[in-house]
Amino acid sequence: MDSSDVRRKKVAVIGGGLVGSLQACFLAKRNFQIDVYEAREDIRVANFTRGRSINLALSHRGQQALKAIGLEDQIVSQGIIMRARMIHSLSGKTSAIPYGTKTQYILSISRENLNKDLLTAVEKYPNVKVHFNHRLLKCYPEEGVITVLGSDKVPIDVTCDLIVGCDGAYSTVRSHLMKKPRFDYSQQYIPHGYMELTIPPKNGDYAMEPNYLHIWPRNTFMMIALPNMNKSFTCTLFMPFEEFEELLTSSDVLDFFQKYFPDAIPLIGERLLVQDFFLLPAQPMISVKCSSFHLKSHCVLLGDAAHAMVPFFGQGMNAGFEDCLVFDELMDKFNNDLSLCLPAFSRLRVPDDHAISDLSMYNYIEMRAHVNSRWFIFQKNVERFLHAIMPSTFIPLYTMVTFTRIRYHEAVQRWHWQKKVINKGLFFFGSLIAISSTYLLMYCMLLRPLDYLRRPWNWIAHFWNTTCFPTKAMGSLELTSNLISR
Repeated sequence: MDSSDVRRKKVAVIGGGLVGSLQACFLAKRNFQIDVYEAREDIRVANFTRGRSINLALSHRGQQALKAIGLEDQIVSQGIIMRARMIHSLSGKTSAIPYGTKTQYILSISRENLNKDLLTAVEKYPNVKVHFNHRLLKCYPEEGVITVLGSDKVPIDVTCDLIVGCDGAYSTVRSHLMKKPRFDYSQQYIPHGYMELTIPPKNGDYAMEPNYLHIWPRNTFMMIALPNMNKSFTCTLFMPFEEFEELLTSSDVLDFFQKYFPDAIPLIGERLLVQDFFLLPAQPMISVKCSSFHLKSHCVLLGDAAHAMVPFFGQGMNAGFEDCLVFDELMDKFNNDLSLCLPAFSRLRVPDDHAISDLSMYNYIEMRAHVNSRWFIFQKNVERFLHAIMPSTFIPLYTMVTFTRIRYHEAVQRWHWQKKVINKGLFFFGSLIAISSTYLLMYCMLLRPLDYLRRPWNWIAHFWNTTCFPTKAMGSLELTSNLISR
């Protein structure tokens, strides 16, 4: 495909969020003509806010995608390093669980600031135009036509060669693909909701250690806190909706926190805690899976539009960014041929994104409950030890997911294999220790521990002497008996 053909191709990116802006940057570098349609207004407009600032965890996969468009250094400089989980027990004691080695960390990044930077970056390309306040009404992928509604409320038909759906968990593009044959789709709302709270700065500094992801695990629910550049922490309370609904008054909230998060009350402050708690209701969390992610060479889904997931592995944004990076790598491989690139993208990403979606569900249980277990901490230490002595053979699951680009589904398979090996090893050594301990215990408790071995020989000697050969073998058997008795 020559460069003139590439320049003629028009691409409509639906959604100007994180993934949509990043994908527009990747495609713009290939000289496509890009139009980005965002239903909301420009978040960079003065005095505009979408609500409370939300922080995200940026890991290796996301950083690699940003590096590919030259934004890694700019974005990383705005993040706060988190090297470990800081566990807050009910008694107020804290303990750290490292994410990996001393050089491995994740970054706490402001979602709003990251989106602003990506929008600014994409608008620097002369072949990109971003249309704010333009909502997608209809989508006809096979005809290459979309209908958008602008701020003037007049529907406009737009023709394009490729439609890229980056319009989130409730994707309008995906809803049109769901009408096509052989398109699989499922969604699940988990019974837990989330609520954002804030720990303000204390005396102009952080109220807690900033280089940790703080977790208050309480088995059936939990609270986490991520540091912000302005010295505050963004807290998120995850809890079943039924328990949220039981907290109806200020005293209910304060009593609940006094019972389960007593050390957090002086950090947040009673007044701010009550104010934030009743500012907005608890929000739902949805997990979305679909297959495939494309329709012929005309349409493709990326990010939450293809695989919305719960936030407990911190991979929602990172998986979406890796979608863009994988798509770009395939465009290189197939020389911008969309008819080859799109099917290959679905083959690669469907199993991976389904795998990380399942892992995100699992990690909620780990974060809210398993981290309280001494056995869990022991297993983590065993994994770190094995990784230290055999770094290419044993890699902890979190390390594979967060600090490498090992495919998600391969990481899951490897994790299951490693768990079997570790469990068998622990069983073997446990059995060996148990047998050794039992033998030593018997040895110490018996006055003459070899009596049980001597007695059968004495019985045999007596039988031999008195019954079988009372004269001929007497000497030899007595000698044998005496030797054994010594």
